Amino acid sequence: MKKLNNWIETNPKAKWILLFSVIVITFLLGLFAASIMERRAEAQFVFTPKVKYDQLEPRSEIWGENFPNEYETYVLTSDTTFRSKYNGNGMRDALAENPEMVILWAGYAFSKDYNQPRGHYYSVIDVRNTLRTGAPNDSVPSPQPNTCWTCKSPDVPRLMKEKGVQGFYSGSWDKLGHEVVNYIGCADCHDAKNMDLKITRPALIEALQRQGKDISKLTHNDKRSLVCAQCHVEYFFDNRDGKQKYLTFPWDNGMTVEKIEEYYDNFKYVDWVHPISKAPMLKAQHPDYEVFTLGVHYRAGLSCADCHMPYESKGGVKFTNHHIQSPLNHISKSCLVCHRESEEEMRQRVYQRQDANKELQKILQHEIAIAHFEAKHAWEIGAKEDEMKPILDLIRKAQWRWDFAVAGHGNSFHAPLETARILGHGINKVKEARRELANIFAKYNNFNVKIPDFSTKEKAQLAIGLNISKLKQEKKIFLENVVPKWLKKAQERESKYKVQNL
Repeated sequence: MKKLNNWIETNPKAKWILLFSVIVITFLLGLFAASIMERRAEAQFVFTPKVKYDQLEPRSEIWGENFPNEYETYVLTSDTTFRSKYNGNGMRDALAENPEMVILWAGYAFSKDYNQPRGHYYSVIDVRNTLRTGAPNDSVPSPQPNTCWTCKSPDVPRLMKEKGVQGFYSGSWDKLGHEVVNYIGCADCHDAKNMDLKITRPALIEALQRQGKDISKLTHNDKRSLVCAQCHVEYFFDNRDGKQKYLTFPWDNGMTVEKIEEYYDNFKYVDWVHPISKAPMLKAQHPDYEVFTLGVHYRAGLSCADCHMPYESKGGVKFTNHHIQSPLNHISKSCLVCHRESEEEMRQRVYQRQDANKELQKILQHEIAIAHFEAKHAWEIGAKEDEMKPILDLIRKAQWRWDFAVAGHGNSFHAPLETARILGHGINKVKEARRELANIFAKYNNFNVKIPDFSTKEKAQLAIGLNISKLKQEKKIFLENVVPKWLKKAQERESKYKVQNL
């Protein structure tokens, strides 16, 4: 203090400099305080409820009245412009890019139509449009069960409450077409009372309970992944014990590819019998969560939302960006929060992992496609069932590993080493199957295997006897004549829903 007084006494202008500095600092502190008060006022305004609704309100735009930031970003899942090297938000024909898939899924609905997924905004539209759900009308039901609606809409919890869980699962997919019209939304993941994260689908709750986990003790961070795991998982439709297409997660023995396979093998579960090879097949759905739990990010404590729904600030309010999408479309907001490198370096690191696994995928799916036709030849030249059974089991195991690895769209990033391991084991099993088939050809002295041209999607579908033109025409009639009736019924029903303005 003495030095300061001496400086002021020896410098005539010092008093004015000091006074001016105090005025500037006071002014800046005032601006800072005013900004804080303004942001607090903005935050209070943003979170002032405008409407009141109950848990079963399926329309996200109603929830959005109270939470505009979240809703405005969520509707951006309608954006289809982003493309990465292998996936993105737009429609990509996976069968056209990988014609072998048509052969692998011969006899199963996925051989007709399989596109890489778009955003949640299209969850209902895309399931109506796909050839897999058929072209139902008053006299022809859909080939798929009502269970297929489970992950598509916040209309589902309402229907489960009205019909009971088993009642909802029962019947064909078309029976609830006029009831399920709202795309995946707020009510699927949130509690209307307090907006806490909420598991709304019984299959996940039941699976966790069978694992001995107490649902009431899940942490908020647990739920930031588990609300995604309601749908982004492996599942099957259980017909045991008098059930009808009961949605079940096969996690009782564990969540690895081998443990789930063991679960299915214990009761000889078969999704379908392959019409070419006669192999009893398994169809993996999309085991994103299972593979994610085997990766480094899960072990580091991250959740799905950390990367796919990063935090943002607007008007002084921190909120979760609900534009659920690939982190590659916002690397700076997701990856670079933890990693210290450029966006381009990070992108290339991801592509490196995807490239490596894509190479293994291509090898495996081609080998399996050939094995199906070789097994067909073995049957034709007189191979016996006891000779073929172990070979068909190897084909089943090889294709299960291929499907498990590629059906989860982020697997090559979520757990690249585990995904490569699974694909490698699949290659070993199909190679073993083909060696055993070669022994059968030698035994019966007939190596004249006929392999049709499946180099394109169209040629592959022709090879397995699909009349795609007919299926598309039937679907066109369905979309033009049946769906408008569904939408009209839904509009009439929703016009009676009560929403209280506050």
